[in-house]
Amino acid sequence: MLEGDIAIINMPQPDGTIKVRPVLLIKQVKPFNDWTVCAISTQLHQEVKGFDLVIMKGDPSFSATGLKDSSVIRLGMLATVSKNIIPGAIGKVLNAELNVLKKRLANHFSS
Repeated sequence: MLEGDIAIINMPQPDGTIKVRPVLLIKQVKPFNDWTVCAISTQLHQEVKGFDLVIMKGDPSFSATGLKDSSVIRLGMLATVSKNIIPGAIGKVLNAELNVLKKRLANHFSS
């Protein structure tokens, strides 16, 4: 698994429930190699403008994601999960998109 990969996992939700959903692998956490991930949702109305990233079905990079429909990468829904629960990648985002997301996340935590 690599940074920028998209996988399907059982993702913890803010209300404590678990939901099967796609996630973006943002960064591997040492020393146990777990992953910090963020949720991906087809609920585009949940986008936080200037923070999240929407990938539309018609975008040139969409086919590489493995997603089924236009989606929002939700930086506000973070989790750290065991590498053992990630079965494999279904796709990936472009390095440029990943770098934008990491920068937005870093700016969020430093402000």
